[in-house]
Amino acid sequence: MQRLEQLQSWLHQLFPGQRLAITPASADASFRRYFRASLPGRTLIVMDAPPQHENCRPFIQVAELFLAAGVNVPRVLEQDLEQGFLLLTDLGNTTYLSALDEDSASRLYRDATAALIKIQLASRPDVLPAYDAALLMREMSLFPEWYVGKHLGVTLTDAQQATLHGVFEALNRNILAQGKVYVHRDYHSRNLMVCDDGLGANPGILDFQDAVYGAVTYDLVSLLRDAYIHWQEEQVLDWAVRYWEQAKKASLPVAQDVSEFYRDFEWVGAQRHIKILGIFARLYHRDGKEGYLKDLPLVMDYLRKACERYAELRPLLRLLDELEKRQPQVGYTF
Repeated sequence: MQRLEQLQSWLHQLFPGQRLAITPASADASFRRYFRASLPGRTLIVMDAPPQHENCRPFIQVAELFLAAGVNVPRVLEQDLEQGFLLLTDLGNTTYLSALDEDSASRLYRDATAALIKIQLASRPDVLPAYDAALLMREMSLFPEWYVGKHLGVTLTDAQQATLHGVFEALNRNILAQGKVYVHRDYHSRNLMVCDDGLGANPGILDFQDAVYGAVTYDLVSLLRDAYIHWQEEQVLDWAVRYWEQAKKASLPVAQDVSEFYRDFEWVGAQRHIKILGIFARLYHRDGKEGYLKDLPLVMDYLRKACERYAELRPLLRLLDELEKRQPQVGYTF
């Protein structure tokens, strides 16, 4: 309650004498919260990022980078870094997740892909933090700690830990060998807003403050292997190949062979799915956010299918079978 009173006081200082109504806009998986401030004739978004938990500076930096790249992100109108408040332009409340269906999907993903390529073309080394081996491994370590340990209640044997570490190392080698670009890290249907104003502003892009410099296929995986919405494999492949063709034409650092590109896409996906399983389990067991539990089966299905397709990842599939007491599946490997 005290934070809300501080936020209201800050807004009244910015807009003295104006009628002002504040309503919740959204909350994310961190300590950040967002409010919609309604003023006469317009609405704005207020980010509440408690400074003891969150740092607003990366948001401001990445917003400037992405705006310069020519994509639609909230503009920072006012800031109070000491209190942890930002006043932003409002990109509306229609998420991709709420708008996506069989009729709209191709158009919305085409726009999202075009915006992604703009971001990637603006990439420069040594501007954003590196998506390096240590960060990739820290992310994957959430899986044994929170999904296996806390969610399944299982303690891994030494042999199982060695298996997991070997797969993590193999994933890292592939990911670190890929071409490098700016990576949003959560470029998916909850963070993309439908902004159909006819001026090329679709999508509006949110939640980019954790952006890094890393593998070129990462954000495409976030988009097409979304934890919150599922598409048929053939459709995902079609969209991925369309991106690859445009990325090659734009001289982005994607693999020149489409099969190699798709392998890179799937291996980055495996790393991301491992991380998300850990994050969603942590959100439930540590933070009491049970809404993420319903999304675990889809993420696990993505991970299993990727592991089925590649011999180097099969040890992880066998480990998953052991943990979930499943009979091993017979399938093809490449």
